[in-house]
Amino acid sequence: MLARGLQRMFPHALIVGEEAVAENPDLRDAVAEAELAFIIDPVDGTWNFVHGLPLFGVIIAVTRFGRPVLGLLHDPVSDDWIIADEASPARLTAALGSERAVRVSKGGDLADLQGYIHFYLMPQDQQERVAPLLTALARCFALRCSCHEYRLLAQGAVDFTLSGVLNPWDHAAGVLICQQAGGVARMLDGRDYNTAITKGFLLCASNQPTWHRLRDHFACLLED
Repeated sequence: MLARGLQRMFPHALIVGEEAVAENPDLRDAVAEAELAFIIDPVDGTWNFVHGLPLFGVIIAVTRFGRPVLGLLHDPVSDDWIIADEASPARLTAALGSERAVRVSKGGDLADLQGYIHFYLMPQDQQERVAPLLTALARCFALRCSCHEYRLLAQGAVDFTLSGVLNPWDHAAGVLICQQAGGVARMLDGRDYNTAITKGFLLCASNQPTWHRLRDHFACLLED
């Protein structure tokens, strides 16, 4: 329904969702070439949803040639959403209509940092290299839901996210929202994020010093 509505409003735009890419993998590459694309994940956090956990959401990103220009992270349980575009700060709109700006945390030293690492999605050789590094951090975990991970990062509840699975429906909206909430979102090798990138690690952090500390800490992942 959402995709059909967007197609009527923007007939020349590319509309892409996880299910559509599963049926036609070429659509993923087409996003980076499209002047205007909408990337939709109607149920992000499917595992949580299926198992009755209220940690799922709706993600919508708008991109131009693979670069995010608008992102929305909607929590259907609380019926609120965080939205940002490239010209405006990230803001949270509550169910009753009130609105407030959101801001990332102040970051800090490694021993004080909490964040999300998709450790369970790494191949075994990467897990063996990364596991000893986790003890240097205050807390590392994963919600199995990019929507809520990026929402909490943008609101300052955690300090970073690190992911090596670069599905654009998981990250395009969150990257922009992180940046517009005052954070830093780049590939671990320093490249700007773009949906055309399919390999590597995406590191989002609350500020430049924190990003660089984490990049140096996980530099072993640059060997892949």
